[in-house]
Amino acid sequence: MQAGAYLHWPDRPGEWHGGVALEIRGGLYRLRIVRWLVGMVLLLAGCTVGPDYRAPQPAMPDQWHARENGLCEAALSVTRWWELFDDDRLQDLIGRAVEANRDLKIAEARVREARALWRAAGAEGGPTLDAAGSYTRLRRSENVPSSAARDQDLYQAGFDAGWEIDLFGGVRRSVEAAHARVQAAEENRRDVLVTLSAEVATNYLILRGSQRRLAIARENIQIQKKTVELTQGRLAAGLGSRLAVVQAQALLAGTQAKVPAMEASIRQAIHRLGVLAGREPGALFDELLPPATIPPVPPEVPVGLPSDLLRRRPDIRRAERELAAATASIGVATAELFPHFSLSGLLGLQSATAADLLSRSSQFWTVGPALRWPIFDAGRVRAAIQVQTARQEAALAQYEKTVLTALEEVESAMVGVVKGREADTALAQAVETTSLSEDIALELYQKGLVDFLNVLQSEQALYQAQDQLVQHRQDLAITLVALFKALGGGWEADVEAMSQAPPAAGAPDPLKAE
Repeated sequence: MQAGAYLHWPDRPGEWHGGVALEIRGGLYRLRIVRWLVGMVLLLAGCTVGPDYRAPQPAMPDQWHARENGLCEAALSVTRWWELFDDDRLQDLIGRAVEANRDLKIAEARVREARALWRAAGAEGGPTLDAAGSYTRLRRSENVPSSAARDQDLYQAGFDAGWEIDLFGGVRRSVEAAHARVQAAEENRRDVLVTLSAEVATNYLILRGSQRRLAIARENIQIQKKTVELTQGRLAAGLGSRLAVVQAQALLAGTQAKVPAMEASIRQAIHRLGVLAGREPGALFDELLPPATIPPVPPEVPVGLPSDLLRRRPDIRRAERELAAATASIGVATAELFPHFSLSGLLGLQSATAADLLSRSSQFWTVGPALRWPIFDAGRVRAAIQVQTARQEAALAQYEKTVLTALEEVESAMVGVVKGREADTALAQAVETTSLSEDIALELYQKGLVDFLNVLQSEQALYQAQDQLVQHRQDLAITLVALFKALGGGWEADVEAMSQAPPAAGAPDPLKAE
């Protein structure tokens, strides 16, 4: 008994026949089941196993709790939030960081990797065609009777084709998961961009704040040196005491001791900004070392509504795409429960001599369907489905956690901005009051009306008030940066810039989908 596949070429245009042939003792019986097979394939081809993905709809509050004092629910517009600080140097640093930062380049490479894997997943559903050629020299054993020559050559060349039909959607689910991972990689790049711009701004504010604090410390050192000279002069004239001189010297030494830490903070911030801009740590030293003021906080910031976070925050968008990929992966694992159908064929030339290889008589071909259906695998497939289901549940929990964390970050940053504005007025008034107190105490001491301890206390209070005000304004600006980051601002500016200026020929575009 022999079995094989046959194809009957059409007698008339538009007509074809095929089937499975059984040959029993020379008799050929054709079973015409092609139409039935084709109908079943068309019916099953639209079947995709596994759950269909539906984006989650998390419950979001209607409004923010802290939204007064400079924060409004106007339309959210924080595309280029760093421009609100009105500092050209800050804008330039962020622009350079976007062009050269290594973390951003790593994220861009991850996007290209994900897109290549997407293309590879799609290629799994297509046919394959291989070309092969071989030469074999065969010597038969003398102990095996054969009418053929003992030594024999075999020349062979041809094409081998195969195609596994995606009847139950395993490949389609794989492509769906790979596409979702591409989108997740793109959102991850945008999240890196948001974090990068915020980190550049934060370190720039630390730099300017430390420079201002250092300037105040040096100003107070000069004042305290004069105080030491005053007490020494009064002691020499017999009008003062040795205790006053020692107290003045102690206050001066305490202020001088704070200078090295501020200088270290300045250098560390410059080093960090250099690395963020894709340069060596000391590359921006000459450029950024000259002191400048802390960029002022804008009077009003539009924060939008809580629901805006779902479309603005790249980390939320990334978590949602990761959930979609995990859901599709369940279908990939589920498809292994069902049979796999494939078609294969071979067309080639085979000859015992090289001269006859290209002759018509050397041609041979095979074609036929194949079925693979795992009957027993000790529960491996079902265990794989359970693994993917658990991962999908974890991805859903991660998405919900990301949304809650985003709400928390925005609310906390808003509270910091609101309360920081309230404290700023009081601290500014404290500086003004302690400055007046220091002048009065020094004047009364010179007249001998008060003890020198009053002068020391006034000078110390003035320095602390001035330093606290500068540090508070630095922290307030950093908190505002944290608010912009929590709102998901900054990545759209890069998208707009890249859409207006396409990449050079041959350069990969990490933002535009292929």
